[in-house]
Amino acid sequence: MRHNKNFNHLGRQAGHRRAMLSNMASSLILHKRIETTVAKAKAVKQFVEPLVTKSKEDTTHSRRVVFSYLKQKEAVTELFRTIAPKIADRPGGYTRILKTGFRLGDAADMCIIEFVDFNEAYTFGKVTSTEEAKPKTRRSRKPAAKKTDAVEDATVVAEKKTKVNAPKAAAAKTAAPKVAKKTNVGKKM
Repeated sequence: MRHNKNFNHLGRQAGHRRAMLSNMASSLILHKRIETTVAKAKAVKQFVEPLVTKSKEDTTHSRRVVFSYLKQKEAVTELFRTIAPKIADRPGGYTRILKTGFRLGDAADMCIIEFVDFNEAYTFGKVTSTEEAKPKTRRSRKPAAKKTDAVEDATVVAEKKTKVNAPKAAAAKTAAPKVAKKTNVGKKM
């Protein structure tokens, strides 16, 4: 009996469950939003939120601890470079679950789990300073081009395109219609 056992096993053995949660958390970190069932989303939320809290302190130890859970170098890099600076002032609640309805095949309750600060519809298009100043990578050799306000104020002059070749192409299409060849498929011989 499982009286007072509040942990959802998701119908999997421990190793399979750990690997699935790690993969789903990595996908959530890389794509900022994933679609899954409500039960898996709640499990991923419990799995990923302590890792996001750990990423606020960018030390070698915290990177190694997060990597031991996620097992993907790209996800760890994304978490520490883009997500952690954006959620630095948030005390918790980094993800939200939005229910989307039921899956067509088995009527499972589906939802979208996403990071709170990465949805423009809910943040009303607010731009933070981390988006403006991207961190430099080791591989970049060129200095980054500076953005100026003059680019925003410039007006674009539309050029008129001449359609000299258009009548020739239309005439070529109407001149030679394709005719289907007759075959002996389906006839008795």
